[in-house]
Amino acid sequence: MASYHEEVILLGKWASPFSNRVDLALKLKGVPYKYSEEDLANKSADLLRYNPVHKKVPVLVHNGNPLPESLIIVEYIDETWKNNPLLPRDPYERALARFWSKTLDDKILPAIWNACWSDENGREKAVEEALEALKILQEALKDKKFFGGESIGLVDIAANFIGYWVAILQEIAGLELLTIEKFPKLYKWSQEFINHPVIKEGLPPRDELFAFFQASAKK
Repeated sequence: MASYHEEVILLGKWASPFSNRVDLALKLKGVPYKYSEEDLANKSADLLRYNPVHKKVPVLVHNGNPLPESLIIVEYIDETWKNNPLLPRDPYERALARFWSKTLDDKILPAIWNACWSDENGREKAVEEALEALKILQEALKDKKFFGGESIGLVDIAANFIGYWVAILQEIAGLELLTIEKFPKLYKWSQEFINHPVIKEGLPPRDELFAFFQASAKK
């Protein structure tokens, strides 16, 4: 088990849900860490040295050992600091959590992102695909408070984009994707998620995030 006195550094981007996943995992575990904000238009020597393959954030550096890719980092954090487990102990449940986390990145997040940024020509089809993706995710939640059950787990952290970013992006795009009428269980989860005391503290300010993506939409 890692000592809290060991050096933990996170290279991230404040507006990135992928960087934020690592922020949230570290905060849920109570791990002190140094945060280094990256300018992705002018990547730091540290980022290029620690993630030469993808040159992307986030990167976790633990005692000089770098690790890229948000979901891999979150699992590493869970295995290194054993308190407040993020993955279930049961092997089948662990495998399911990994499946849904990967499905979020491979299928659900891209569908929603495409819907929010699509032009008029492709918007109808993109929105249809985004709604189908949210339906799949709501079915995975079932009647649970969190995807992890009564406490926040890997899938909840992986779904941070759904819980927080989507409301901002759909407002900018003038869409109604995740609403209480369309997806009552998933919407309720999003409110439980963003109002969890540790999560609330770990999310970027809404007004700043709104301004950041609104500026991006105008480019």
